[in-house]
Amino acid sequence: MRRSIVFKYFTAFAAIILSCILFLGVVFMLFASQYFQMDKQQLLYRNTQYALNLTKSNLESNKGTAVDEWVLKSAYSILADSSQTTVFLINTEGETMVCSESSNCVHKNAVMNKGILDELFTKGTYSEIGRLGGIYSSSHYTVAQLLLDDEGFVKGVIFVSAPANTLVEFLTEMMGMFIISATVVLFVAFICTYFLIGRMVRPLRKMADATRAFANGDFSVRVPVEGVDEIGVLAASINEMATSLAELEMSSRSFTANVSHELKTPMTTIGGFVDGILDGTIPEEKHRHYLTIVSEEIKRLSRLVKAMLQLAKIEAGERQIIANQFDIHDTVIQTVFAFEQVIESKDLEIRGLDVDKIMVEADEDLIHQVVYNLVDNAVKFTNQGGYIEFEFNGDDKMIYVAVRNSGDGIPENELNKLFDRFYKTDRSRSLDKNGVGLGLYIVRTVIGLHGGEIRARSKQGEFTEFEFSIPLSRNQHEEQNKPTGGKNK
Repeated sequence: MRRSIVFKYFTAFAAIILSCILFLGVVFMLFASQYFQMDKQQLLYRNTQYALNLTKSNLESNKGTAVDEWVLKSAYSILADSSQTTVFLINTEGETMVCSESSNCVHKNAVMNKGILDELFTKGTYSEIGRLGGIYSSSHYTVAQLLLDDEGFVKGVIFVSAPANTLVEFLTEMMGMFIISATVVLFVAFICTYFLIGRMVRPLRKMADATRAFANGDFSVRVPVEGVDEIGVLAASINEMATSLAELEMSSRSFTANVSHELKTPMTTIGGFVDGILDGTIPEEKHRHYLTIVSEEIKRLSRLVKAMLQLAKIEAGERQIIANQFDIHDTVIQTVFAFEQVIESKDLEIRGLDVDKIMVEADEDLIHQVVYNLVDNAVKFTNQGGYIEFEFNGDDKMIYVAVRNSGDGIPENELNKLFDRFYKTDRSRSLDKNGVGLGLYIVRTVIGLHGGEIRARSKQGEFTEFEFSIPLSRNQHEEQNKPTGGKNK
């Protein structure tokens, strides 16, 4: 049978509370028993001293020759009744001379055990919990002291006894009070524990409901965050997870839609033109023209598939960073040379490449792709006769490379979307027919793998700038703590 966490916690807490109450009861009864016995012993010692003083006074009034039995018996009786004890006097032979009991006295016909007398004569006092050498039929507390005259001679022994069954009665009463008190405490504790555990478990149930909703694809459910304890932190973490899952779901759907769109457009174009050529709709003299378009669309598909495969490898961790030292300045120059024809056709001015060697420690192939994508975008969107400017700045650990180009710029509300997969600004869609919208996303992913960052800045009608950071090589750091770039204006 499946048991709830409330039942498990309640059972555990109940067992702990019962164990603690039981342990407390045992300890309480032990201490109560010891206290009672000590208190009884002290009472008997005090009564023995009182009886001893009374007996000495009586003995002195009779000039030390004998005691007045009737006077002492009356005094012993008063003392015994006030403390619920028995007081009696014996001589040195162990025979009872005076007893506080008026009837049923067990001492008159009994003779004190010789071993008890020997101990008394040796130590001067005696105490026990027992049957006093067989005089009593049940256990008694007994205390005794020697009666000495003024010259130190033993005249007798004073005994004070009390039944030991009073301890049982005392403990029974204490146990009864303890059981009543413990029952009330347990009842209150169980009720409080039940509601407290229910309150503690309530957020867990809400979390379970929320996770079931997440499993069914509903990421709108949120768990109330109550307090800043571990459960509150867990609830906040679940809410953050829900937000991340919702964003991931939206991103996944957007990715699927974008991929479908990017694949559908060229495939529709290819299929339409090929069908037109095959069924004769397109004249033979225009076959070459439309086959050229088909070839460009196939290349576009190839670029899309290649970019997606590379991105999948990076995100899956299959493409590991192979760090080596190389000159980032040289990489930028080689990339710019690759766009020489386009740069000349648009009459673009290149600035900021007149700097010294800057050694970095990174994956050269991946960083070359980063630089290529950024330069490619800069060349595409720079206005006719504009400029592309490079800046190299650094600190103790990182080199910051900035690529700025003149042009129309990017609206501020689109800057934070530039690095999303398949995202293209309205202007880039019209100017960059062959792009697939993955370049900047791959750039950000690669830079992130190197522990760096990339930022975009733009001012409409003036410029757009992308700045990324990658680690400096150890040698570069030793030789040049802060490399700074020049500007050729």
